[in-house]
Amino acid sequence: MNLPNKLTLLRILLVPVYLVFMYVPAIPYRYTLALVVFILASITDALDGHIARKHNLITTFGKFADPLADKVLVLAALAALADLENSPVNGIVVTIVATREFMVSGLRLVTAEKGIVVAAGIWGKLKTAFTMVTIVVIQLWLMLEADFALFWSMSEDGIVLAALIMRILVWISVLLTVISGAVYLKGYWKHIDMK
Repeated sequence: MNLPNKLTLLRILLVPVYLVFMYVPAIPYRYTLALVVFILASITDALDGHIARKHNLITTFGKFADPLADKVLVLAALAALADLENSPVNGIVVTIVATREFMVSGLRLVTAEKGIVVAAGIWGKLKTAFTMVTIVVIQLWLMLEADFALFWSMSEDGIVLAALIMRILVWISVLLTVISGAVYLKGYWKHIDMK
């Protein structure tokens, strides 16, 4: 197994670690640790693709596993964030993102039968990158608020503004998710046998 594929597998293995920090209140500085794990996992996403292209290590496994690892990481993070009180992420966001991911995965399975690999396109990469940045921003707020109590003295207006910014970022991520899903569907619709 080459290095990019190992990095992809590492990203998947970091997901349960992230979830432990998000869901176990007894862990000190758990949101800080969750943020660190999420950033490390996100870095593997940038690294595996860069190394694979630079050293011509692109494999069929990598084309399938890399987007799968992204889906697992992002959906786990969104689901964990949606569980929090007053979160900018909610069930509607998770449902839209999950629906798009299942649709693209199904599309990949259908086209794979015909020997066609649906690799990540620019819209999919943009959606993933923006969503990961959005999650990092929310995790950073959680870290500063819950682990370090830095916002307790913040004005009500400041808190409302921060919440609004996070909600806007989340809904831009959702918009990019829908657009990228539509682009994939349009590009590969001809390979879906409706008979």
